[in-house]
Amino acid sequence: MGVGGMGPPTEGRAPASRRLWDLCHRDPRLHSGGDMAPAGGPRAKKGILERLDNGEVVVGDGSFLLTLEKRGFVKAGLWTPEAVIEHPSAVRQLHTEFLRAGADVLQTFTFSATEDNMESKWEAVNAAACDLAQEVAGGGDALVAGGICQTSLYKYHKDESRIKNIFRLQLEVFARKNVDFLIAEYFEHVEEAVWAVEVLREVGVPVAATMCIGPEGDMHDVTPGECAVKLARAGADIIGVNCRFGPWTSLQTMKLMKEGLRDAGLQTHLMVQCLGFHTPDYGKGGFVDLPEYPFGLEPRVVTRWDIQKYAREAYNLGVRYIGGCCGFEPYHIRAIAEELAPERGFLPPASEKHGSWGSGLDMHTKPWIRARARREYWENLLPASGRPFCPSLSKPDA
Repeated sequence: MGVGGMGPPTEGRAPASRRLWDLCHRDPRLHSGGDMAPAGGPRAKKGILERLDNGEVVVGDGSFLLTLEKRGFVKAGLWTPEAVIEHPSAVRQLHTEFLRAGADVLQTFTFSATEDNMESKWEAVNAAACDLAQEVAGGGDALVAGGICQTSLYKYHKDESRIKNIFRLQLEVFARKNVDFLIAEYFEHVEEAVWAVEVLREVGVPVAATMCIGPEGDMHDVTPGECAVKLARAGADIIGVNCRFGPWTSLQTMKLMKEGLRDAGLQTHLMVQCLGFHTPDYGKGGFVDLPEYPFGLEPRVVTRWDIQKYAREAYNLGVRYIGGCCGFEPYHIRAIAEELAPERGFLPPASEKHGSWGSGLDMHTKPWIRARARREYWENLLPASGRPFCPSLSKPDA
C-alpha cells in the first residue's frame, strides 16, 4: 500500500511509487521524514545554480498574499506586504510551514513592496522581509530569494528609466541583505520583465524570471516561446511562469516556453509556480478575470493528489524548479516533495504526519475508510463540490 508500512507497491503501480517505497525502507531517516542531511553530517549550502546544474529538484514555496489575507494579516486590493512589520510572527510561521513541508527556497514576502505602492514604508518592508526569510531558512538547507514583481506604472507610463529605478531601489536592499538569488516574478508584459532582469543582473547573483501568462502569451500578444527567448537573452538563468493559471495550463505554457528556447538554440533552467486552483475556464488574464476572484475561489482548490500529478508532469517536462503561488498551501508543497522524494533522496519533515497516498487510513476503525488507504482510490477520485446548484465553470468577466 506504499509508504506507511503496509508493504511494497504492486507491479501495476508507477515506478516512482516503488522507488519511494524502496528508498524509505532502506533508510529509516527517509521513512520518518526526520533528518534531512545525508549520512556524514551537515553539508555546506549549495547555490541555486549549483543545485540545478547538478540536475537536482528544487522545491519552491507557495502562497503568501491569499493565505495571509485569509488568516487576517493582508488586505485585499493593493495586496501589499506590510505584515512583515505589523505581524512578523504570521509571516515567520508561514515561512516555517513551507520549510517543514519541503521547500528548498523561501522567497522574501516583498510582492508589490515598491516605492510607487508603499511610499515611505517600502525600504523597511523589504529589509524586514529579508530578515524573516533568512531567519527561517537558517533552520534548514533553504535558500532565500529576493523577489520583485511588475509595477503599477508600466500600463500607464512605459518609462523604462523610471521603472528600472523602482526595481533598483528594491535590489539595493536585497544586495545589502545578501540574499542567495533573485526572482523577477508576476509579469504580464515581457518588455517590463526584461527591464527587471537587466536590473537584477547588476549585482552578479543568479536571476530567475517568471511571467504570469498562459498559452496565449503576454498582454501584448508575445507568445510564451518568444517571451522565454527575450528573457534568456536579457540574462535570466531560470525562466518560467507563476500565478494566474492552474497546474495544467501552466504546464502547457511551460511546454511552449521550452520549445521556443529550443528553436532559438538557447538553454536555461526552467521553473513553474502555478496557482493552487483549477482554472480551465480562464480568460487571457487568468484567475483574476473569474467572477470568484478573490473571495470565492475555495471550490476550485486543488487536492494534494492533483499536485503530486502536477509535480510529476513538470519533472517529466524537464522542469526542475517546481513550486506554487496563490492558493498553494504548505500541504501542497509537501505533495511536491513527496512525489519527487525518489529523485531528491529524502522526505520532508512534514511527512512524519502524513502517510503516502492515504496509507495512514489503514488504522481507521471503519472498513470503508480503511479501503481508501491506497493510491488507486485517490488517483481516480472525482471529488464533489457539495454545491448542487453551482456551475462547474464560470465565464470570465474580462
